[in-house]
Amino acid sequence: MTEHAEPAGFTVVKSGSGWVALAGPGLTEDVDESALTANALWEAVTGKPGEGWVESVRVIDRRETAEAHRKAANDAAYADRRERAAKAKTEPATAAQLKYLNTLVAKAGRERFDAAYNKAVKGAGVAPRGAEEKTGQALGRLTKAAARKLITALVGP
Repeated sequence: MTEHAEPAGFTVVKSGSGWVALAGPGLTEDVDESALTANALWEAVTGKPGEGWVESVRVIDRRETAEAHRKAANDAAYADRRERAAKAKTEPATAAQLKYLNTLVAKAGRERFDAAYNKAVKGAGVAPRGAEEKTGQALGRLTKAAARKLITALVGP
């Protein structure tokens, strides 16, 4: 693929042991995506028949207008998820999260809890646990997002 496609002005994108993309001039013009397969693409680029590959090939339009449309659709699709995530970063932890965390802290031990707590609150706008601060006080300062991180860290191995 690279010996024929690259001299023709195409960029071949590799991943692992195969190719995942072919970018170049005029690739999306007058292309019937339903008939485009890896075999047909190989034959078009090299001029030799393929070896029976039947994987479909997807054409992605990378023009500025198409990219702007794709970005707008993506923003609309994920707007509610981004809003929920931003809200969770400022809302305090729920009573259920705090109850579950108290159970996990009893099983995990102070040293493991301290390490996990400091990692969970890093960048969350919550101060790390103080030297003389009680566990309940530290848990009370958590946000929903930080509590979720802490629960994940304490449940893990």
